[in-house]
Amino acid sequence: MAQSVYIESSVISYLVARPSRDVVVAAHQAITEAWWQSQRAEFDLFVSSLVIQEISRDDAAASEKRLQAVENIPLLATSPEAQRLAEDLLAKGAVPANSEEDALHIAIAAAGGIEFLLTWNFKHINNAQTKAVITTVVESHGFACPILCSPEELGAEL
Repeated sequence: MAQSVYIESSVISYLVARPSRDVVVAAHQAITEAWWQSQRAEFDLFVSSLVIQEISRDDAAASEKRLQAVENIPLLATSPEAQRLAEDLLAKGAVPANSEEDALHIAIAAAGGIEFLLTWNFKHINNAQTKAVITTVVESHGFACPILCSPEELGAEL
């Protein structure tokens, strides 16, 4: 059985965005494309209604590309347990109070038993300073914390 991966919105945004002139963003785009082409078939992928909501925002043409990228990926439910976990991640400061959606991504993946949460969000999700606190809060709710990582960390090859 393949390992499971929750695809957070930032990954989809990098996947279909117009090429950037910013060196770091362009690198993230290239790594994301490489991961999507060479690695995604190795995993069971999941998104959530929150991902769909986030990638549907803004420019209609761009959001259509993002939605097409995930159209065949199963949706994880936002369970009551995930909602409570997200609230606790915020209350305990594992995720900043103004980042409810980031906390909910982590909680949905954890409550869904997902092994990896794939993200380019280094500020609130894949952050070396907060991963231990996130893990502690998730485990206090009886869930295993997904490995919080970028496509580069999950085996993308350029």
